[in-house]
Amino acid sequence: MIKYCESVYKTKRWKTRQVMVGNVGVGGDNPVRIQSMTTSSTRDIEATVQQIMQLADTGCEIARVTVQGMKEADACEGIKNSLIQKGYTIPIVADIHFFPPAAMRVVDFVDKVRVNPGNYVDRRATFKVLEYDDITYAKEIERIEEKFTPLVQKCKLLKRAMRIGTNHGSLSDRILNRYGDTPQGMVESALEFARVCRKNNFHDIIFSMKSSNPQVMILAYRLLVAEMMKLGWDYPLHLGVTEAGEGEDGRIKSAMGIGSLLLDGIGDTIRVSLTEDAYREIDPCQRLIHFAKHYEESKGVAPFTDFRNIETIERRSLTLPKNISLHRDGSVILGVTAKDMQEPNFYKNLGCDVQLGKPKLKISSTDCIVVKEFSNSNMGTILKNLLEVGITTFSQCEFKGVPIHTLQEAREYYSQWEQNNRFSINPLPQESTYLMIQDETENEWKILETVKPDVIFLAPTQDRLHYSRSFFNWLHKKGITTPVILSFTYLVPKEDLIIQAAAECGALLCDGLGDGIWIQAQEDINFIRNLSFSILQAARMRTSKTDFISCPSCGRTLFDLQEVSKRIRLRTSHLPGVKIAIMGCIVNGPGEMADADFGYVGSKPGMIDLYVGKECVEKDITFEQADDRLVELIKKHGRWVEPEVTNEISVGI
Repeated sequence: MIKYCESVYKTKRWKTRQVMVGNVGVGGDNPVRIQSMTTSSTRDIEATVQQIMQLADTGCEIARVTVQGMKEADACEGIKNSLIQKGYTIPIVADIHFFPPAAMRVVDFVDKVRVNPGNYVDRRATFKVLEYDDITYAKEIERIEEKFTPLVQKCKLLKRAMRIGTNHGSLSDRILNRYGDTPQGMVESALEFARVCRKNNFHDIIFSMKSSNPQVMILAYRLLVAEMMKLGWDYPLHLGVTEAGEGEDGRIKSAMGIGSLLLDGIGDTIRVSLTEDAYREIDPCQRLIHFAKHYEESKGVAPFTDFRNIETIERRSLTLPKNISLHRDGSVILGVTAKDMQEPNFYKNLGCDVQLGKPKLKISSTDCIVVKEFSNSNMGTILKNLLEVGITTFSQCEFKGVPIHTLQEAREYYSQWEQNNRFSINPLPQESTYLMIQDETENEWKILETVKPDVIFLAPTQDRLHYSRSFFNWLHKKGITTPVILSFTYLVPKEDLIIQAAAECGALLCDGLGDGIWIQAQEDINFIRNLSFSILQAARMRTSKTDFISCPSCGRTLFDLQEVSKRIRLRTSHLPGVKIAIMGCIVNGPGEMADADFGYVGSKPGMIDLYVGKECVEKDITFEQADDRLVELIKKHGRWVEPEVTNEISVGI
């Protein structure tokens, strides 16, 4: 495997060089820094200053503002001076797209400039197939050097930092045609600009590789680090999942992408991009950093040879059992208690509809349950109803469901069988077996080759990521294709549960490791079910609801992004398999819409453009008409279904 981090069996931070952003050190021996971005118009100096002060007071260490033109560039002087007068020294970053003159102007006032290599020199990508032979490509690189060098030299002179921030959705036509819309293309896009910096002996640079798809984002950062290791470079990394959205889904996507990398020791600054007030991004950042720090302090697992391919995602080979209701795209398992089953909305909490008092499966119904206790004979009726619709019942109690055994029990069974069949040539009878792996060693895993379970529940109690990687590596080496359910227990508050489960489960699922999840926590089973399905969807495994890609808002936004996002979600959240992008301005669309099916993009004040894929199909729709026109567009393309009207009936015992 290509080396992309210091260790795959222990969290060991990759040591980068220190880059000073104002008075804040990034990389080196510094802690992981927290960033955010203002949502106010940068021209509104007072509002922007107030937002930055609120961010700083909440724990933000670096603040970014959008600078789309000369007026915004000049406003940054007032913003910086006002903050200093008020006693705030938080570094300011100017975000530049398309307009190099603004960068040349604003660098006088800010501490760092972020440039997007996909649009700093190039016009917006046309997504057309163009021919670039080596000579033409070389001329394009010369054009980059000519236009980018003045900013590099000025940053070097003024001792300003620079972030070369690639976005998956805004790669140039040159990159798209040579490398495709790929993580490799993202890396090369940044390296083109980095080579200009190095040619001018300018090294105060930071990289980022952002995408709204956590899998793509993870691959891009890994490939970038692998390339830097090969080249002997050590520039710091800023981590983020762009257009992650809002609420739990936004936190899940961000934690999956950022958390996966932090647990590999990659990353020097982070931002959780949410379609919410800017200060609300800080808390999940703090939780992610704290969780990664906990991993750094753990001892890890014994070294092993990693079989993963970091250049692409391939799910492990899988043999599904015929008598258990597992889903090929990833299963959701719920642990239930007698109290859970006494709830009037028990079937609903499992994601089922109810007809005539019996459950009916929906796209977001749990696949299996694990009964932890059996206290009422009436429970049998409920479990019988679940079995009839295809929800398997596993048992961890005296109830006669499908039992889950420990490795110790499997060893005892095999030992007893061996003793009773010492003089027999008959093989061990292959009964359906469901085993739980906890903290056993590789030597103890060997019983799996003999017992050959139908399902494995992987439930390590500590250092779950590295233990699980080691276990999957062993399965791969032995050619075992048994489904593995990630069975992780979290005794933490809800806010930490979302972050930690998304980071740990996501780190494995995004690598194709794991065939389902069984999250055990203190929250109610309906919340855990929704969290589980959201994690599977964010990992691009199993789709159970509409996928929204929405930018976090900034000074370029042409409408109230939070309000519009909520409105569109309310009308379209029942369309599983449909991806809808909600973008505040033309900078974040159409490219940043990634693989969205439909796009809702602010084009000018009071006006919206609608997209199908990356093609603009309706322009300058009034804000008042845009929501209805979006629904009509979805219907026109055959992706609309009417929302279900359900009648829940009490089923408690």
